[in-house]
This record gives sequence, C-alpha cells and structure tokens, in this order.
Amino acid sequence: MKYALVLNAISVITFVLAVFFLTTRGLHLSVEFTGGTVMQVAYQQPADVGKIREQVGALGYQDVLVQNVGSADRVMIRLPIEKGVTSAQQGEKVMAALKQADSSVTLQRSEFVGPSVGEELVHGGLMALGMVILGIVIYLAIRFEWKFGVAAVIANLHDVVIILGFFAFFQWEFSLSVLAGVLAVLGYSVNESVVIFDRIREAFRKFRKLDTHEVIDHAITSTMSRTIITHASTEAMVLSMFFFGGPSLHYFALALTIGILFGIYSSVFVAAAIAMWLGVKREDLVKQTKKEHDPNDPNAGATV
Repeated sequence: MKYALVLNAISVITFVLAVFFLTTRGLHLSVEFTGGTVMQVAYQQPADVGKIREQVGALGYQDVLVQNVGSADRVMIRLPIEKGVTSAQQGEKVMAALKQADSSVTLQRSEFVGPSVGEELVHGGLMALGMVILGIVIYLAIRFEWKFGVAAVIANLHDVVIILGFFAFFQWEFSLSVLAGVLAVLGYSVNESVVIFDRIREAFRKFRKLDTHEVIDHAITSTMSRTIITHASTEAMVLSMFFFGGPSLHYFALALTIGILFGIYSSVFVAAAIAMWLGVKREDLVKQTKKEHDPNDPNAGATV
C-alpha cells in the first residue's frame, strides 16, 4: 500500500488513454455487429477451415469469420458489407473461389444480416455488463461491506475499459467472442478481489494491533502464492488458445490475456487501495457483541 498512490496514478493515466482511443478511434466491430452476408456451405469430406479462410481472404475480405457448424463438413462464412456489391453478388464471388479449389462444395444457404441485428447485440451486451456490475456490488456489499463493493466495481470497470482501449488503439476486430471474453474477465477479476477481501477480514480479526494498510499488505502477501499458481495455470491455458486455437479464438484469447494481467493488478493495487482510501476499518467487518459473563468474574471479557 506504500506504492498505492503511484500505481493508481499509472492506472488513471492508462484509463484516460483507453477512453481517449475509444472516443477517437472507436471499436473495429465485426460482421456480427455491423451486418453482412452469412453463407453456409457443405463439402463431401471434412473441410479445411484454414484453407477456406485463405481462399476467401484472397478475394480482398479482411474481416471474415469461417468456422465449422454442426459437423466437420459444414462451414459457415460471414462476410462484411461491401459498398456497391449486393449480398447475392458476394455469395457468387465466394462460391466461385471455393468451387475452383473444390468442385464438390455446395451452397446450403445465403442471407443478409442487417445492422439492426448488430444494434440488438450491442444493447444486449451492455445490459449483460450492467447486470454483472450490479450483481457484483450487491454480492460484495452483503458478504463484506459496501466500500468493498464500490472498490471492486471501480477496479473491474478499469479492467474492461483498458481491454476495450487496447482493441480501439490497435483496431483489433471486436466480435461476440471478444465480448464474451470481456464478461469472463469481470467474473475472473472479482474472484481475485473476493479472495483478497476475505483475507483482509480475517487479518482484521486476527491482528488487532495492525493498522489498516498493514492489514491489507498482510492479506495481499498471504494470497501471493495462490495468485501466482492460479493465474499462471489459467494464463498457460489461454496462451495455448492464443497460439494454437486458430483465428477464430485469436482475439478471444487476446482479450482474456489482457484481462487476466490487468485483473491481477487491479485486484491487488486498485481495489485494495480504493477500499483503504474509502476508510474501511476493523469495525466495518468485525461486529462487536457483548458476551454473557459472570459479574463476579473480573477477568470476563466485555467484547469479542
């Protein structure tokens, strides 16, 4: 906690930069949000999704989602809106390229997804984000104290905005899978905060002569080994998705990687420091109750 002010100043600067890039550059939304053409094709043998993605990308489409749907021989292709080209023309051009590589491919369906669907997804995503935040505040306020709830929400929003800031700055594609990753980071980060908050409560009960910042330092130190083991294991799994999961999992794993790293940082340095600055104290977490004792016993304690 001695370095809390400096580290939170860095957090504020990073947060402001993330908001700046979100405002000026905006997110590079995927076809799921902006609308486009959705095609489903079938092969007579298991399809090579990587080669199909290369074939479609060779036509000049940068943001293309290609994935298996239902079985290994069926593939769904999502194409972005192209100015001056209808959905039918897009489908014909893609099918011509696919048939040139494999004449057995057949088109099962092709339809246009309008931007209105994207607006519904954005609205649904924001509603989900709001419900998660509200749930975190209520849960922590009931289990611990309202100061911890406020601290956790500020720290979690800090993580979310910084993830979105990275995607805005580098113009990485923001898709539904990335949105799912952002929501997962919220739950992941609050879990770390709950562990630290629980240790703070235990330390307040156990070490009555320590100041608040000393109690928080002890709680963070006592959870350090758990933090390293847990997050290193999780990060190993996420990095395996990042390097070996293919393009469909690339940005999802990237969002989780950024979120995990900043989630550890915010739980330790942001959430704990804000709780300290809000004035959390032993009396907030350890309820004072009177014991029933023998009035003739001079050694009987008055409180616990």
